[in-house]
Amino acid sequence: MRTTITLDSDVEALLEREMAARQLPFKQVVNDALRRGLGASRGADFTFPSYSMGVPRVDLTHALRLAASMEDEALLTKMAEGR
Repeated sequence: MRTTITLDSDVEALLEREMAARQLPFKQVVNDALRRGLGASRGADFTFPSYSMGVPRVDLTHALRLAASMEDEALLTKMAEGR
């Protein structure tokens, strides 16, 4: 497809820098950038670090029940204080 677009000056500078660094023509640099930006890789470039948090101090099998119990205790404490 052939089309005309107006580029902001900062985008133009980025494209020119990429063309020089990769020794590629304008068309290929623009198409590659659009593919990356529009998600052609579908997130394959994203990795997130993970960290060990150690052994849990409580049994997390019933974590929602534990959270509800803690919330109930906090609510009862507030009610007893008249808040």
